[in-house]
Amino acid sequence: MLHTFLQFNKKIVLTVLMTFVFAVCFAQNKSTKSDFWQNVNFYGGFGINFSNGGFNGSISPGAVYQFNEIVSAGLGANVNFYKFNEQKFWAYGPSAIVLVNPIKQIQLSGEYETLRVNSSIQTNGSDIEQDYWSDALFLGIGYRTRHATVGFRYNVIYDESDSIYLNALVPFVRINF
Repeated sequence: MLHTFLQFNKKIVLTVLMTFVFAVCFAQNKSTKSDFWQNVNFYGGFGINFSNGGFNGSISPGAVYQFNEIVSAGLGANVNFYKFNEQKFWAYGPSAIVLVNPIKQIQLSGEYETLRVNSSIQTNGSDIEQDYWSDALFLGIGYRTRHATVGFRYNVIYDESDSIYLNALVPFVRINF
């Protein structure tokens, strides 16, 4: 009789447990999917320049996560190729950006980028090559529309000897999609 009682209790316990598990599984709201990707915005910048004896091309894609209507942050990549007469260089590397929109039309930005620079100059039959890292910490302000921001950013750690930029103040156009 004890054996029958334990068999019966196991069935009740198992039935209650299974009912509880199914109730918890099916009670989950299917519409609570993560909206992480709905809050991710992609952006990009590109540049192309031809001059007498020179060419410069750059591309800089990235993605930011929109925390709320005011603050977003993300990561990007930068690739830049420059050739002028006998000098050429590649610069490439990652960047991290924080964007703050105190009002809809104004965008403040802080961006850190570190670029690996590979340069070579041909002079009198010899090649002079340099490989180094170039860091930049930009603080910027721009006018923002729905899909674009146009403005200026200032490199607060600008070093003329290793920067790929001509000066510390750099204009930018950021396209969002």
